[in-house]
Amino acid sequence: MTSTDAGTEFDRQVRTLLDKRYHEHAGLSAEAFTELLSPLRATVTKDTAAAGAGGSVDAPEEGRVPFVLVVTRELVPIEDSIRLTTVAGRTKPGVIDRHYKEGDIGRFVSTEETGAPDAPAYVLFGVERGEEFCGAVPNDAMAAIAGRGRTPLTIEEGIALVTQHPSALAKNKCFSLGGSRCGDRRVPAIWISQNAPKLGWCWAGNPHTWLGMASAAARA
Repeated sequence: MTSTDAGTEFDRQVRTLLDKRYHEHAGLSAEAFTELLSPLRATVTKDTAAAGAGGSVDAPEEGRVPFVLVVTRELVPIEDSIRLTTVAGRTKPGVIDRHYKEGDIGRFVSTEETGAPDAPAYVLFGVERGEEFCGAVPNDAMAAIAGRGRTPLTIEEGIALVTQHPSALAKNKCFSLGGSRCGDRRVPAIWISQNAPKLGWCWAGNPHTWLGMASAAARA
């Protein structure tokens, strides 16, 4: 991906967030929201190739995209951002699974291993939804990812991927988000339920044939 292509794709992702009214959920004007994100454009045009960001922005169905703009819960609560996702070709908004008890979502934070920036927004490079890990035990999948020098996606990063590339969430190719944990055996995941994205969780030792493990090469 050239720097020109990366800049164009960054602008598209910002427009997508504005179209979904992210700025309103963040309590900002469209102009202030855009201004907050704009410094990340230089990071994208400079670092996309260097970060090992494989994949094509035109082919999310392959499960790999060069970068995704991530808006964290510091700006937009997870309870809001998941409702702004849809499955490709559908309009039903995403939901949080009922097995999350009240207050549970806030307990799932990025692990130290992810090195996720302490920032309201950042760029995630070299994103893979990880369908090769469908049927694998999540703990084993996370160990394999770590062995490649990569890290699992967080909840916010998984939501960002589906927000920008709805077709990345596909039947039997959904994904766990092992980059967010709360200290127990639960691993967050996004799958399709009743034609909408659902943010749920599964046990770290239980494999599922339809759940892979999403990962990234770098963050900036």
